[in-house]
Amino acid sequence: MDFLSFLQHLTNALSLGSLYALIAIGYTMVYGILRLINFAHGDVFMLGGYIAFYCIVQFFMPWWVGFIVAFGLTCIFGIFLERVAYRPLRQSPKISLMISAIGASFLIQNLATVIFGGRPKDFNVAPFFSQIVNIGPVSVVTISLIIPILTAIILAVLTYIITKTKVGLAMRVVSTDMMAARLMAIDINKTISLNLPGVLSASMSQLVPFT
Repeated sequence: MDFLSFLQHLTNALSLGSLYALIAIGYTMVYGILRLINFAHGDVFMLGGYIAFYCIVQFFMPWWVGFIVAFGLTCIFGIFLERVAYRPLRQSPKISLMISAIGASFLIQNLATVIFGGRPKDFNVAPFFSQIVNIGPVSVVTISLIIPILTAIILAVLTYIITKTKVGLAMRVVSTDMMAARLMAIDINKTISLNLPGVLSASMSQLVPFT
């Protein structure tokens, strides 16, 4: 492989790796607080893509409006999932939470297959995302440049929230000792609800159809 091919593959890897990083952060934040692997995390991302698809194709919304709607509905669904599947089992053994997470994942997947069908769906995207940018000898699609930049911004905001705000402090306290957090009058349910949907990381899930 020559150096030019290496640079071309590197730009593609940075774009795809940024999406994987955001998904991994969502998993990490949930596990860090609840010590639970949220098996339905990827299914929530999938719903974000479908919501964006139907907003743009069926309701003829501009892509950016579809993005905002998908972002909001994905977060609402994440909060609903936490209240229905996880909160009632908060005091139960961890295995019960894990079984509930697996069941929620299977339920969402099969409902999506019944409602949306099993065939891949695509739609036209804004021409801006498909433009080719030449950086020296390397040709890069615009979306491959936008995703790493947007990922860096989201990570910076997330770092600020966790380290500098009361919400982030509450998350860290709950992660360290949930019982002590209750004694300090921290609303456990509210803190977990803010974290579980992966509000910041989920916002990138709607960009998957554009890549």
